[in-house]
Amino acid sequence: MADFAADILQQFQAWSVLEGLGVAAAIAYLILAIRQDILCWVFAGISTVIYVYLFFTARLYMESVLNVFYLAMAVYGWVSWRAGRGENANLAVTIWPWRRHAVAMLVIVALSLVNGFLLTTYTDAEFPYIDSLTTWSAFWATFLVARKVLENWWYWLVIDVASVFIYWQRDLELTALLFVVYVIMIPFGFISWRRSMTAPVQ
Repeated sequence: MADFAADILQQFQAWSVLEGLGVAAAIAYLILAIRQDILCWVFAGISTVIYVYLFFTARLYMESVLNVFYLAMAVYGWVSWRAGRGENANLAVTIWPWRRHAVAMLVIVALSLVNGFLLTTYTDAEFPYIDSLTTWSAFWATFLVARKVLENWWYWLVIDVASVFIYWQRDLELTALLFVVYVIMIPFGFISWRRSMTAPVQ
């Protein structure tokens, strides 16, 4: 037990200030996204800039590229949510047909297989296939958040569980714990967005 506590303490001491700032901004993003607060995209932008650097140094190249995309989507999300505001209401949460998601998942798997093969062949990437799968899935899921599609929460549940394993293995323990928090918060996000679909306009 003492050895376990010492290991945890050592990991806390090893965490960088930069990673801590990235985690704090990411948590702020999720809390605000659950509340459908447009400021979530500001914190998303801050977090992604930090994680582009952190993931590149951890040799998680697809995750680094993903965060460049996140930065662009933070801008798109801000514009989309702002443009969706009516006189008395925000952009509404919607549900998309399952066929659209089925096609999206087939495309994601195909892209991940090709991407994973290329990373395995031409780079020193860690977990190339899992990294590719979570990355392409996150591209799609982030777009769904920006469009306020309810099903985005199911995608994030799978992505975040896989991400916990990847980040812990690459010594990004604080980021791994962040994604544990994400997994815990996802049901709250789903319930909050689902309720807003039937809530009367204020």
